[in-house]
Amino acid sequence: MRDHGGNLDAAMARYGGAAGDWIDLSTGINPRPYPVPDIPASAWAALPTEADMAALGEAAARAYGAACKIAPVAGAQAAIQMIPALMSPGKARVLGPTYNEHAGALRAAGWDVQEVRHKDDLAGADLAVLVNPNNPDGRRHAPETLLTLAERVGLLVVDESFVETAPELSVIPYLTSESERIVALRSFGKFFGLAGLRLGFATGCQHHINKLREMAGPWPVSGPAITIGCAALNDTAWQEATRARLGSVAARLDQLAEAAGWAVVGGTPLFRLYETGDAAAAQARLARAQVWSRTFPYSRGWLRLGLPDGAAQWARVEAALA
Repeated sequence: MRDHGGNLDAAMARYGGAAGDWIDLSTGINPRPYPVPDIPASAWAALPTEADMAALGEAAARAYGAACKIAPVAGAQAAIQMIPALMSPGKARVLGPTYNEHAGALRAAGWDVQEVRHKDDLAGADLAVLVNPNNPDGRRHAPETLLTLAERVGLLVVDESFVETAPELSVIPYLTSESERIVALRSFGKFFGLAGLRLGFATGCQHHINKLREMAGPWPVSGPAITIGCAALNDTAWQEATRARLGSVAARLDQLAEAAGWAVVGGTPLFRLYETGDAAAAQARLARAQVWSRTFPYSRGWLRLGLPDGAAQWARVEAALA
């Protein structure tokens, strides 16, 4: 089993309470979601058309500054599970520690996977994976360095699931339909706070995107996801205001954590990573106030927190840390 945030069932089993009693800060999902527009009955009743899918792809291309090909998928996770089939299994390297589904999906498909700690150690791999900015520590890589790195691997997969808060890091504006060495992934649900919608995108050259579209099938995303996705991706004012708000909220959470004696390791404006000295004890301390957090099997001290929202949540988190 690969561990994840969002495992509120485990919190309730260990500490009690119902789901509504808990503040779930174990994920990096925006707690203030995009306001869902009215969804026409046809979006529920009819299969998505080619025109519907094209409109969604065009909205994503405008939002991401893409000149390359785009495939809508059922969340970035769907693309992660399909990526191993783009090539015959060989040597894969993943820049870690990071989101564990990349290595898990590759191993399940027969790849020889090695986790490395330095970007330059990805060189020579048949397939290399890098998350930018990284989850959970927020490491950042300039797009120019990724373009250079791509020349040293067979295929570079860049997971940009959290890049909406730092769009200048995105490699997508640098790609064309002929950019055969990079596939970039985007998550919709995290920044827009609608993870349950299951929407994401894969971008890259014609060859790779055609293969991903074939694997995804004729209706990879739902009619409601298309309607909401088009509205949100075209709403630049909401996106700009949200980036500003998330930055200030993340800074507020850092202040509380530092006052509690924790050190800021990094993160993004959607989640923060702290060195607590004893992550299990820190998680238990929060859990007694029914605030759920994320720990990691490879670190004794690291604890990740998403963002509280609203006065009541902030009061509970502050009291738990005081």
